[in-house]
Amino acid sequence: MVLCMIRKTFKKLGAGDKLKSFIQKYNIPVEYLSANRKMVSKGIFIGLFIAFIPMPMQMLAVVAVIPFARFNVPIALSMCWLSNPFTMPAMYYMEYLTGAFLLGIETSPVELTLEWFSSNLGNIFIPLYVGTAFYSVFGSTLAYFLVNYLWILSVKKDQEIRKNGNGSSKNKTDS
Repeated sequence: MVLCMIRKTFKKLGAGDKLKSFIQKYNIPVEYLSANRKMVSKGIFIGLFIAFIPMPMQMLAVVAVIPFARFNVPIALSMCWLSNPFTMPAMYYMEYLTGAFLLGIETSPVELTLEWFSSNLGNIFIPLYVGTAFYSVFGSTLAYFLVNYLWILSVKKDQEIRKNGNGSSKNKTDS
């Protein structure tokens, strides 16, 4: 239901005159702003993949991927903000614990201070990035397929409503 509303909102949002002139002026391919299933799914995949990686300037990493893949860039950039100053400690701790579990390494007690982090970086680096790889690959892949599935389900539901005439006249004209 929520995805259906999001999908319909994307359909209603047409590029305004200012946005169209900006796109033309700077020769930005419209595919990067396209709100179809494939572009949105790819944007979520790339944004989440990068969001799980502990590194500075994640948004620049998204921009660096642009020449190699077509995806919805604003969605990918916004997905990077899953890791923000409030969520980073919990995300990275979870990644460290997962990496240590996957490697069979005993974890050391963690303090959420920069001093502790800098003095223990050598001990936590490998488990942290093994956990990072796990969540980057599996989390972003799961999100990609989930968004694809829900989008297709939403389209089928809309088609069924139109076919059976169960929607109001307003819903029929909006699709």
